[in-house]
Amino acid sequence: MSSIPAKRSLTKRIWLQRYLMILTLPAILWMILFNYVPMYGIIIAFQEYTPFKGFIHSDWTGLANFKELFDDPTFRESLSNTFKISVAKLVFGFPAPIVLALLLNELVFKRFKRVVQSLTYLPYFVSWVLVVGLMYTLLDPDTGVLAKLLVKLGLIGDETMLMGSAHSFLALVVITEIWKNIGWNSIIYLAAIAGIDPQMYEAAVMDGANRFQRVWHITLPAIKPTIIILLILSIGGLVNSNFDQMYLMQNSMTQDAANVLSVYSYKMGLVSGRFSYGTAVGLFQSLVAFVLMYLANYSSRKITKESLF
Repeated sequence: MSSIPAKRSLTKRIWLQRYLMILTLPAILWMILFNYVPMYGIIIAFQEYTPFKGFIHSDWTGLANFKELFDDPTFRESLSNTFKISVAKLVFGFPAPIVLALLLNELVFKRFKRVVQSLTYLPYFVSWVLVVGLMYTLLDPDTGVLAKLLVKLGLIGDETMLMGSAHSFLALVVITEIWKNIGWNSIIYLAAIAGIDPQMYEAAVMDGANRFQRVWHITLPAIKPTIIILLILSIGGLVNSNFDQMYLMQNSMTQDAANVLSVYSYKMGLVSGRFSYGTAVGLFQSLVAFVLMYLANYSSRKITKESLF
């Protein structure tokens, strides 16, 4: 008997929110069409897929592609490079927008704050093609302005080609990633900071707290949930390196250092025409990303009581 009123209540809520549901319908259809329908193609990771036979009639190979995957030393090298680069980006790149947001929030001169925000946001809208091209120009040992400055400071030698050095590759990847995304990523933290009650700061000032104490005891605790959620998502993306950046920054001298999973999957799947093998690499990435995000979410829920789900 109690289920009938519950059904009526659900039907009534749906009817009351019918216009909102209609508005969300295009987004739901888009997500189904571009996020769920293509998942059918995952089956080719377990096939010897050929475009002429299609998904249905291609020969099934089971886990053969995955067995070959783990036996391939190039795959193991790309997996190692992926984690090394992603962990470096996480350690140095994740705190950068938080620090920038905190500094911008403490600026008194509003006009200067707007100028700084605009300058830090701008690189996000520049494509990686232009960024890497600019890097080659600035770091050229013969004509590069930045390269000559580093030589004057005694940081590099006269003939050092930074863009062609495997030793400097990781540093350049992390620096350019931070430079390009720090301003855009700080928007989320600035929005979280804007939601803090100003009376808390006023009370802290009356109690004699200085700026650092206000940041440490008010601002950071208030944005902690935002930081944790974004950290969980970042940990889930440890196996998903920036393909555009890695592919464009690689050359004959840095090819081994730039060989990450996304580049490896592209070369094997599209360049070599091994569609099933490339899909197996992509499926492996997705599964590892899911496991990492789940473990990070579980650990966060147990330790801090904050979680994504």
